[in-house]
Amino acid sequence: MKETKENTIINKVKHKDRLIRYIEFLLGLVIVALSFNIFFLQYDIVYGVSGIGVMLNHLFGIDPSIVIFIGSMLLLILSFILLGKEKTTNSIVGSILYPVFVKLTAFIIPFVNLDGIEKIVAIGLGAALAGLGYGLIFRTGFTTGGTDILNQIISKFFKMTIGNAMLFGDGIIILSSVFVFGWTGVIYSFLTIYIISLISDKVIIGISQSKAFYIITEHEDEVKEFFSSHLSHGITVFNVTGGYTGNEKRMIMCILPTKEYFFAKEVIKEIDSNAFFVVTDAYEVSGGE
Repeated sequence: MKETKENTIINKVKHKDRLIRYIEFLLGLVIVALSFNIFFLQYDIVYGVSGIGVMLNHLFGIDPSIVIFIGSMLLLILSFILLGKEKTTNSIVGSILYPVFVKLTAFIIPFVNLDGIEKIVAIGLGAALAGLGYGLIFRTGFTTGGTDILNQIISKFFKMTIGNAMLFGDGIIILSSVFVFGWTGVIYSFLTIYIISLISDKVIIGISQSKAFYIITEHEDEVKEFFSSHLSHGITVFNVTGGYTGNEKRMIMCILPTKEYFFAKEVIKEIDSNAFFVVTDAYEVSGGE
């Protein structure tokens, strides 16, 4: 019964606002394809399967969309064999459509003149644009295939986290470009994927406007008084147990606007210099009074 109920909930979430999700997915693909053609192909930026397309286009004049399509199809087959049908499903549509969109948007290249823009600025704009596109794609639950599949395979068989697998997989492709574009190209490419990951994360989880404070202190009443009376914010108190000592303690939690973070932190230190506290970004706050 529990499994059936969970499946029902999962299916409900997946089918919720399906049309909007598909529109976001297609919009994300268009944005990523445009950023590739306008910026990355023109400035020889390498990352993922599209980076292999950039290198082969530079060396032999091969259409990068063909390279991306062939590479994505090979990785899809590998994914089906090594990861199974379920993990491959969400990559199929993106793997097919992304190279198609790269081809369809290639017409825009002659109409975009970037001669008056500094290379670092153009690359930054391209990375930010791509980050927006990838964020929209990932938010819908799809991927563009390519090295997203490779990273999952590396993670599974080499017992790495996805983050380390990304560094390993994309890192090898980027480092291989040193023989084509030199070390300057490698640096620009690493800068690009950093900006892309930063922007895509912001699109997926949003920009934090609040901070969550978790505090354990011997001066509980004073800290609660500060939050409730001086900052006028509600608080929640948990009973917690030390994992090593087994000691029972109480933890105060309070959500504050980011602009009040520094002031609150300094006041807590003044109230109790030995207080243990953790501050995290709170990307979404809902419910409660």
